[in-house]
Amino acid sequence: MTERLSVDTGERLTTVDVTDRVAAAVPDGANGVCTAFVRHTTAALVVQENESGLRGDIEGFLADLVPDEGHAHDRIDDNADSHLRATVLGPDVSVPVTDGDLELGTWQSILLVECDGPRSREVAVAVTD
Repeated sequence: MTERLSVDTGERLTTVDVTDRVAAAVPDGANGVCTAFVRHTTAALVVQENESGLRGDIEGFLADLVPDEGHAHDRIDDNADSHLRATVLGPDVSVPVTDGDLELGTWQSILLVECDGPRSREVAVAVTD
């Protein structure tokens, strides 16, 4: 079973906590592994602490790591930086599931990292045993 979630973002480089929405897509009583996968090449998913300062640090880190300009792909649609930033992080996370609950640690959340917003993003959520 796969459920698709729509996530709207408001800025070019930002993070959105999708933990509750992913958890709601897990069937009651399920056991196994939940995989969340963002269906875009300029966004990513990470498991990290949902704290505003840290979220800003993630955004700043990515901006510092990859310059906004000067990439070959920019001649096509001027967003190579977004592709490169998403490449560093990756499109998916996997979290164990026990009795329908995500086995996240106390400070862990699932964050969508938007690298080319604002946009409407789609996250596919599947649970396998």
